[in-house]
Amino acid sequence: MRKKLPIGIQTFQKIREADYYYVDKTGFALNLLEKGTYYFLSRPRRFGKSLFLDTLKELFEGNEPLFRGLYAHDIWDWSLKYPVIQISFGDGVVKSVTELKERIAELLCIHQQMFGITCEAASNAGCFSELIRKVHQKYGQRVVILVDEYDKPILDNIESPDTAFEMREKLRDIYSVIKGSDAHIKFAFLTGVSKFSKVSLFSGLNNLEDITLDPHYSSICGYTDTDLDAVFSAELEGLDRDEVRQWYNGYNWLGDSVYNPFDLLLLFRNRQFRPWWFETGTPTFLIKLLSERQQFTPDLARIMAPESLLSTFDVGNIPSEALLFQTGYLTIDSARYLPGRLELTLRYPNKEVLASLNDCLLQALSQDPMVPTRNVSRLYDILMANDLPALKDLFHSFYASIPHDWYRKNQLAGFEGYYASIFYSYFAALGLDIRVEDSTNKGRIDMAVRFNGHIYLFEFKVVEMTPEGGAMEQLQAKGYAEKYKQCGEPIHLIGVEFSRENRNIVGFELAQG
Repeated sequence: MRKKLPIGIQTFQKIREADYYYVDKTGFALNLLEKGTYYFLSRPRRFGKSLFLDTLKELFEGNEPLFRGLYAHDIWDWSLKYPVIQISFGDGVVKSVTELKERIAELLCIHQQMFGITCEAASNAGCFSELIRKVHQKYGQRVVILVDEYDKPILDNIESPDTAFEMREKLRDIYSVIKGSDAHIKFAFLTGVSKFSKVSLFSGLNNLEDITLDPHYSSICGYTDTDLDAVFSAELEGLDRDEVRQWYNGYNWLGDSVYNPFDLLLLFRNRQFRPWWFETGTPTFLIKLLSERQQFTPDLARIMAPESLLSTFDVGNIPSEALLFQTGYLTIDSARYLPGRLELTLRYPNKEVLASLNDCLLQALSQDPMVPTRNVSRLYDILMANDLPALKDLFHSFYASIPHDWYRKNQLAGFEGYYASIFYSYFAALGLDIRVEDSTNKGRIDMAVRFNGHIYLFEFKVVEMTPEGGAMEQLQAKGYAEKYKQCGEPIHLIGVEFSRENRNIVGFELAQG
């Protein structure tokens, strides 16, 4: 039987009372309570963090009717009720430390009124500490503290480092109160998008247990394939399950892979495959950062990084890998455990992110969003018709449209890397099956693409840098096509040669593999 879709709803009570679809996460809540007290969780935006926090709130407040039929109902002791201080920085944009102070003061005032308590401390940190202590004394139960979007005031100002640094210092004062109030706290849970280093933001709260990469909690937010079958089976009718999986599944935090819930709910409502999640927040800062750092875009699908690097996000120190991972544009592909070290290989989570992120990168490069839009559409038509000679004209036109000043300022992975990035991003913007530097027994193929029953093998050369031979010569001499012949599909060899002087394609050869 179909139910209402909880699109954008983050209130557990509303979902349960109005009979919306709900994926039961209460088992995770009980497990957390059994094993610890202070927790931190990082997940991308619109992944259900706020709903999980609100579920915890209702559980601790003892609202038993809301949990009937759920895992926690027959296990939780409903005779116990705990006071809950729930803080969220998710509403609005805080643009200055003064505004942040006012926002914190407002939140503390709301809780004073709710609990019937008056704080006498002058500072926000002092008031927060006093509130926790007095609530415990008044209600005879230790306090539960839930903080949602703990990092948003910092992220809202990440392009203004001085302001972001001030935000961080002010928030650190507030969060350090939690550790100092240990005697009065039953449970604390903080969530956000980013994972700031403990040294920078949580130096006063170093007893937090970070469950971001705990395999047991990989699906604490998001939907698994099992969830789809158990909860949303009625909505899957008429949809290609493999296509659903390719578009929206694939997020992984060392455990079960999950779907982005926002994507699935919009898909179920609109019955169209579109980048629903990506469109809710274009990552302008991320695109700007990747462009400034001259990111070799093919590398985004195969980044390798130690766990420690993915946890070093901080104001003025933002590794690209950490930013991409924490914001959900890359996810974990595999993990390798070394002595005292966890090494992670990252990848795009799914077709939505692969296509949308590369489309944004192309728009930033061309400085005109309509140029890649037209060219990506044209590329699709060319591939559908298998009109390979037209590829040369398409890319020649695009390279010619790039401002001359861009070439002067950028030396992205050498010019061969720059040209290869352009090629890769165009194919990736269509969400195609792409392999970069695919290994064979005789070398690495620069780029392999499978689409519409055909296999395309690309080799890129810069003529001023490769006097030893052309791109097509290398494709044929090293027999790169042999690896793909077992697929039984037509193989096309495409040798592409660029010129640094001409800043464009000067050689484009085609052959059958």
